[in-house]
Amino acid sequence: MSLSVSRRLAAVTAIAVAGLFASTAPAALAAPTAAAAAPTPPDIPVANVKAHLAQLQSIATANGGNRAHGRAGYKASIDYVKAKLDAAGFTTTLQTFTSSGATGYNLIADWPGGDPNSVLMSGSHLDSVTAGPGINDNGSGSAAILETALAVSRAQLQPTKHLRFGWWGAEELGMIGSKYYVNNLPSAEKAKISGYLNFDMIGSPNPGYFVYDDDPTIEQTFKNYYAGIGVATEIETEGDGRSDHAPFKSAGIPVGGLFSGADYTKTAAQAQKWGGTSGQAFDRCYHSSCDTSANINDTALDRNSDAIAYAIWNLGAATPVPPGQSFENTADVNIPDSPGAAVTSPITVSGVTGNAPATTKVDVNIVHTYRGDLVVDLVAPDGTVYNLHNRSGGSADNLVQTYTVNASSEVANGVWKLQAKDVAAQDVGYINSWKITF
Repeated sequence: MSLSVSRRLAAVTAIAVAGLFASTAPAALAAPTAAAAAPTPPDIPVANVKAHLAQLQSIATANGGNRAHGRAGYKASIDYVKAKLDAAGFTTTLQTFTSSGATGYNLIADWPGGDPNSVLMSGSHLDSVTAGPGINDNGSGSAAILETALAVSRAQLQPTKHLRFGWWGAEELGMIGSKYYVNNLPSAEKAKISGYLNFDMIGSPNPGYFVYDDDPTIEQTFKNYYAGIGVATEIETEGDGRSDHAPFKSAGIPVGGLFSGADYTKTAAQAQKWGGTSGQAFDRCYHSSCDTSANINDTALDRNSDAIAYAIWNLGAATPVPPGQSFENTADVNIPDSPGAAVTSPITVSGVTGNAPATTKVDVNIVHTYRGDLVVDLVAPDGTVYNLHNRSGGSADNLVQTYTVNASSEVANGVWKLQAKDVAAQDVGYINSWKITF
């Protein structure tokens, strides 16, 4: 990761709101509240992640070509990961279960320290299908969280939250391992898990950049990372309910995660946004024998691995204040270059009692090549305009900020709009997403 990217990510993490201009609307912006600083997340070396994938490929090759549940290749994969974690100072637990007449294994690794009543957990399934070695599905997620865990050890990280990692067995048979883990946790232990992050297929050869839209805090953390490196994201829909976050979500645990695509087809718009080949699956080797170490996009693997560390370092740094009721629009809206007209992105708010609070929070995620060209406003249902951003930031790109607005004179329910206008020529961008929280 380049120095310039690191600086931009640091700015996103701090969520500093600078250079706000006075509003001409009846209501003015309240002073923003600075976010607590988290330790600087590391750049996860993609070469290290690929070294783990090479080991998983070798294990599959030596054991009939796969690492599936009940096969020798799966147990060898668990043993490889466990040995790395044991040597790094983690407390590991091998949990066994039975499925389809065979013994299955989950590996749980706890990093010492942190609040035992507030656990941030990250997980990936380690098994493959019987047809192939499963290097993207899901060696990629498993290797990335392994290397992130090893980075925690190298940094001797002491986050506020307790960090736990999990590698699940028999996911390909219906999330058997993760269901077993969640179902056998006492209610008191489930209540201690403040969030579960899932990573299933993050190195697809024709990749997309998809973020789970389940828990708003986790979702925004990943979006902040990607906005900071200038990569657009979309909401993940292909894997809804089909990976190991589902049992956690069903148990009422906040979940989030990343995904780079499976057998859905990349559209022309997605290829324009991310590169790659339109009309082709994100992973043509999904659940096939060709899902080998050659079936990985290094750039996607690198970005997603860094995003995992970014989320763990930031979400683990403090216990966030639970958000109020949130509404979000994730549809991209193109912002035409000057002298184009202003564009709006609407959100319909319903079910909120009374007026908006004096601390209405507006999260803005705009991808743009020169944010000094932008004027961005929040427009209330009655047409009142609250200025959020007025050409500040100079030559910096992208606008990823959280604003606090005193909208207490406004009825909460109705159509709120984020309005953006480019007022100088030669730079382009789009509204990636925005959210209003009451």
